[in-house]
Amino acid sequence: MRARDLAAALVLGFAAAQAGAWEMAEPQERCALCHGYFGDDPRPKFPKLAGQQPGYLEAQIDAFLGGHRANDGGQMAKTVTEIAPEDIPQVVEWFAAQDPPAADPPDDPALAGRGALVYAVSGCGECHDAGPGLKPATPLLTAQHPAYLAKQLRDFRSGARAMPDRLKRQAVEGLDETDIDAVAAWLGAAPRE
Repeated sequence: MRARDLAAALVLGFAAAQAGAWEMAEPQERCALCHGYFGDDPRPKFPKLAGQQPGYLEAQIDAFLGGHRANDGGQMAKTVTEIAPEDIPQVVEWFAAQDPPAADPPDDPALAGRGALVYAVSGCGECHDAGPGLKPATPLLTAQHPAYLAKQLRDFRSGARAMPDRLKRQAVEGLDETDIDAVAAWLGAAPRE
């Protein structure tokens, strides 16, 4: 057997074994590759899912499935199609039931302090703060990666990511670059309750 044929056979054999392993895996394990098994991956590119609102997790999966939301590399749009529709509630329940992620101390406490003020003035907390009035499809933003939050705010502001409510868009459009970084720093350092 030539080396090229051997290499092809090994690759195909590995792919078949990997496909078989996915069939035996729990559905949330597909998500764990990026988000971490417990939904608290340390890489800031991937949002922390641990302790998140179940309604929000389900709404985002539905948005990716329906083509209403995209991410930079298209990974989510592909990955969610690999989860059987009947397994989506299990995935949502798994991540929502995990302990909330720990907040990280801010790199720049003064910037985070400014972020607390901007967040309060913008009215973002009226919808996003935990409490009895929190709507099921509204995400908890605290203890999230600041870099992830800042990117999402910039995407909302530019229109690269759709916002469901005009009032919310107006709040984000009023934020400058420093405000966005400040709000993200403050939210990342605030505990998720």
